[in-house]
Amino acid sequence: MIRGSRILAACLFMACTAKAAHEASPTLPLTHVVDVPLGGNTTRLDYESIDPARHLLFIGHLGDSAVIVFDTQSQRVASRIVNVSNVHGVLVIPELGRVYASATGSNEVVAIDEASLQITARMPGGTYPDGMAYAPDVHKLYVSDESGATDTVIDVNTNKRVATIALGGEVGNTQYDAVSKHIFSNVQTRNQLVEIEPATDKVIARIDLPGANGNHGLLIDASQRRAFIACEGNDTLLVLDLETKKVIATFNVGARPDVLAFDPALNHLYVASESGVVSLFKLESGVTSLLGEGLLGPHAHVVAVDPATHRAYFPLKNLDGHTALRVMSPKP
Repeated sequence: MIRGSRILAACLFMACTAKAAHEASPTLPLTHVVDVPLGGNTTRLDYESIDPARHLLFIGHLGDSAVIVFDTQSQRVASRIVNVSNVHGVLVIPELGRVYASATGSNEVVAIDEASLQITARMPGGTYPDGMAYAPDVHKLYVSDESGATDTVIDVNTNKRVATIALGGEVGNTQYDAVSKHIFSNVQTRNQLVEIEPATDKVIARIDLPGANGNHGLLIDASQRRAFIACEGNDTLLVLDLETKKVIATFNVGARPDVLAFDPALNHLYVASESGVVSLFKLESGVTSLLGEGLLGPHAHVVAVDPATHRAYFPLKNLDGHTALRVMSPKP
């Protein structure tokens, strides 16, 4: 009983310390636009992906095994695509008119037609398919297999698995770099970022990440040659120079950072964390600086940005007893 009290006291101390640290941070420079109910059960919501031209936002409702289709113009749920078991990753590829979702419950990747919002194909996705990236020049989709320690490669022309790339550790997020035309994947149990040549599906480099612990989240700004790496093990954001392959900056962020999003017109980087704290950074002339940080909402660990309107979308699994999409806009 004494031991339990000590643990409780330690947890309360750490929670208060974290709260105080974030309250001391610059205010998050965002304006609340609206909260829209998403329906379904108050279960985990995961990745999301936006098609700005069609004004559609696709959200993985992991706990309900469904993909929510949200119309950003009318600000309402347009559809719910079911039978996507324990959906984690969601990626829309506008040029194909297609959405891919990783169904971790059935170890599949599911293809969805954007026009009909119907499932059109299912393909093997490894043993724990999660994040995804698309390499347009080779028409390949790369799927992080978190527990399988691989990237699964799918030919989007045939919707067939064409390769499995061994990465040697638990795989976090995977991203495409439009300048090098290479794929990068976090290997979070080795504190490395792995570089893959899509033409051959071979690992061509392993980049050690000093200061990393559980490097899961990943976002690449190809134009300024930066990779942003969110480390859930030590609540840290690393900034990697893609030319020198060196970590050039480190920032403390909210507890257990997860999904990152980038607004290319404003050069704003969003880092969303499981704790609900969101950190907003500015990238200018290759230099990253913190604009603000604060508690955005309960479990606000996912974010997507509309590059046309600059609105940021945060799905919340339980806001006063229901799921909701919190819409925010940068302050002028």
